[in-house]
Amino acid sequence: MLDLTIIKAITLDLDDTLWPVWPVIERAEAALDEWLGRHAPMTAALFANPTARHDIREQIMRTRPELKHNLSAIRREAIRVALYRSRENPLLAEEAFEVFFEARHQVTLFDDALLALEFLSTRYPVVALSNGNADVGRVGLGRYFRAAISAQQFGVGKPDPRIFHAAAGAVDVPVHNVLHVGDDATLDVLGALNVGMQAAWVNRSDHLWVHDGVPHETVTTLTELCDLFKAGELQT
Repeated sequence: MLDLTIIKAITLDLDDTLWPVWPVIERAEAALDEWLGRHAPMTAALFANPTARHDIREQIMRTRPELKHNLSAIRREAIRVALYRSRENPLLAEEAFEVFFEARHQVTLFDDALLALEFLSTRYPVVALSNGNADVGRVGLGRYFRAAISAQQFGVGKPDPRIFHAAAGAVDVPVHNVLHVGDDATLDVLGALNVGMQAAWVNRSDHLWVHDGVPHETVTTLTELCDLFKAGELQT
């Protein structure tokens, strides 16, 4: 059970917690494909082949292991390799990536997200903690976050304990006084539990819990989580 009395900060996942991520990625890839079709048609044709795209990504992961957690760098390098293989200008990779990255930040928030951010950020310092490459400033949510820690900036991702400690350290709060909120059972919940944080699982899709360790709280929406805080405030 969640102990509200010891919470001094909140770390918050982004993708699939504040917005559904795959529709965003699909739109961003469509924007990239459209741009390549106009500026590098042979590369666009290569990217239209799923096997070729997979092979390029595997090549990058094999030859550039240091990029493992840097999704932006992997995407940029994949575009560059595809341009090179297609005998088109590799210097177009940066502009092409920016087309993708701009569209990647055109997110559609879950209905509960904005009110929850407003509620939580007036009570606690909130830290974005993500394995993805979304920038809360570019999304338009920067004012709600005291800090943002991402795997691509930090060099390791959830569930590695170091990134949770870094997020707590960003607001100078001990890990046992932090509540982590996220949708992924392994990356978010178990990762947080393993470092001594409290964990709230945002289970929007009614998944079954199959792990030994259990979250301190399970909610289907962020509104439910805020309601718990409101009830706690009334009791005190």
